[in-house]
Amino acid sequence: MKITVLTENYAKSKGILAEHGLSLYVETENQKILFDMGQSDVFLKNAEKLGVDVGNVDFAVLSHGHYDHGGGAFTFLEKNEKAPLYVSENAFGNFFSKNGYIGLDKKLSLEKRIVLLNKETEIFKNVFLVQGNAFEMKEENFSKGLKKEIDFGMITDDFLHEQYLLINEKGKKILISGCSHRGILNIMEHFNPDVFVGGLHLSSLGYDSKKLNYIAEKLSRYNTEYYTCHCTGIEQYGALKQILKDRIQYINCGQSFEI
Repeated sequence: MKITVLTENYAKSKGILAEHGLSLYVETENQKILFDMGQSDVFLKNAEKLGVDVGNVDFAVLSHGHYDHGGGAFTFLEKNEKAPLYVSENAFGNFFSKNGYIGLDKKLSLEKRIVLLNKETEIFKNVFLVQGNAFEMKEENFSKGLKKEIDFGMITDDFLHEQYLLINEKGKKILISGCSHRGILNIMEHFNPDVFVGGLHLSSLGYDSKKLNYIAEKLSRYNTEYYTCHCTGIEQYGALKQILKDRIQYINCGQSFEI
């Protein structure tokens, strides 16, 4: 499997753009997958520079209902005329941070190639989308301050609009997550993957060395390789790196790696 980072918060390659968001191009043995589309058309501009043909993607996944992962969805659907876009049925809610609305453009829900999911679904053989309702949040999820609006007002977001891409290939279980809003420790306990790719949403935690050491120590108990980015936070990544060492890597825009 080969993964190319089309959008992420940082770019080290010359001529590659960066933005706060995430988009990953995943090539398995049998499928070409787009996982998230960032907040704009940056993913497409980078794809063209990197020789990635988004028009040949077999299916796309939206990890959750935030603009920095789904803002580029219209661009994708315009560029690719065939691929379905798999979305949690809860993803079109009204989601907020302290800075205001961070949800999706509601017009996206009207697109004909949107496929709404509410349970674990095998998309292709050995390729699954698992919904956030598959496990409980026993450990802290480090996503405080994010809210969702319901009929009776604002409540803390439970992130049931989050979903995860699980791929079994060549004897490895690879898990791809957008932001891990339901808590990376909860996610790891449920999936126990051989490889984890995605954001850990630790940037909002600040540099709390006690908590970061606790998280890193817990993650070190799994026989997992971690490729992280986006909402993890650079300082927070550095703290995890001290304990996980070469088992964790930070991936940037324009970077490709093989699993």
